[in-house]
Amino acid sequence: MDNTKSPPGGPNRPHHFRITHQSAECGARCATLSTLHGSFVTPVFMPVGTQATVKAMTPENLEEIGAEIILGNTYHLFIRPGHELIRRFGGLHGFMNWNRPILTDSGGFQIFSLRELAAVNEEGAAFRSHLDGSKLFLGPEDAVAVQEALGSDIMMALDTCIPYPADLRQAEEATALTSRWAARCRRARSNTGQLLFGIVQGGMHRELRRRSAEELREIGFDGYGIGGLSVGEPKELMYEMTRASAEDLPESHPRYLMGVGTPEDLVEGVRYGIDMFDCVMPTRNARNGMLFTSRGRVVIKNARFKSDDRPIDEECGCYTCRGFSRAYLRHLFMTREILSYQLNTIHNLFYYCSLMKKMRQAIRNDRFLEFRRDFYARRERHN
Repeated sequence: MDNTKSPPGGPNRPHHFRITHQSAECGARCATLSTLHGSFVTPVFMPVGTQATVKAMTPENLEEIGAEIILGNTYHLFIRPGHELIRRFGGLHGFMNWNRPILTDSGGFQIFSLRELAAVNEEGAAFRSHLDGSKLFLGPEDAVAVQEALGSDIMMALDTCIPYPADLRQAEEATALTSRWAARCRRARSNTGQLLFGIVQGGMHRELRRRSAEELREIGFDGYGIGGLSVGEPKELMYEMTRASAEDLPESHPRYLMGVGTPEDLVEGVRYGIDMFDCVMPTRNARNGMLFTSRGRVVIKNARFKSDDRPIDEECGCYTCRGFSRAYLRHLFMTREILSYQLNTIHNLFYYCSLMKKMRQAIRNDRFLEFRRDFYARRERHN
């Protein structure tokens, strides 16, 4: 039996994205997205490999935990080691020995986060390197050219971000600039086979986000990112803007919620129809000794784990949980052994990838809302 849903759009439905199951209960859906380096299933979490490496992980580690696609960053790779050098190695795939899909962020968020070093105008962003202070420039055409040199499977259009809170005028100006930059990115792309996603902005203003989505749809992209969230706003407001932005984007194209977030954020995003996620949280928290489990978070440095012979999560099948006790992981963390970073990261990323796998199965079984209730109930009982 073919469960494939035929999204609206007729002949305009993209050939690279195929919805395989739509939840009857909510916006959650499963799909397959095809790229130059193979296909992956959604909803999916993308481990962050900002500088051509997912910190503390080898490519083999990533394959073993079930990662299907990873993320690199245009800004950081543009600065060091340089996109032309990476091009000579066959792009990021050859440079880092990763044969599965890669998405590259355009660098817009990094320019925003380092805004004391940058000056943004109509042409693009003039900024100083955070490494040596050298003067650099990145405009929409440059962002596309760099990503084409990196050889990523999915490129992101250059956008301009705003802080939270931001007044309406500031948000309007930034959102309009993002749309103009998006059109320039669309015109600048070459016939490489790489996919190009536009990014919805608009701050916390519902009408601006709707306008942004409409303008991006008119330009036409292979998929759409939702940017400018998880920048300090209340959680409920973030969820409201996520839901609203997803509703404004075409069902026939992939939707990517950028830089989000916690396991709870992923569950809520999937509920609203988000297909792709990335966040540094599982890798950064691993290096800081915070581990995710089916019952909530574990801070491994706590003294009560000093003699604990249990794995981090008795329901987890990752390499770390199969072989090592909480006592040993605490010892490694307290002595700052390098192995601590690797074992903790393996566990956290395995947890995230497994969470996505369980959500995909729940969607296919038309049991996603039941899965969501159980997800929160387990945490409440643990707390």
